[in-house]
Amino acid sequence: MQARAGHSYTIRLCSGELRCWRFEGADARGMGWWRDAETGLSFSEASLMYAWQIEGEACTDAPPAGDGSG
Repeated sequence: MQARAGHSYTIRLCSGELRCWRFEGADARGMGWWRDAETGLSFSEASLMYAWQIEGEACTDAPPAGDGSG
């Protein structure tokens, strides 16, 4: 699956953990940049130290469960 800038994706880490990352696009070198929906931190694909894969475009940027709402 080719990630599209501005879209959020469910990501499966090598540990099996599922995360919600938003693809921010590629820089001038073609390196992809992502933002973790939970932490708000941005990172490039080159900085990742573990295996991961895109599971689908199913996640949202909603706050994590237990944030006190509802």
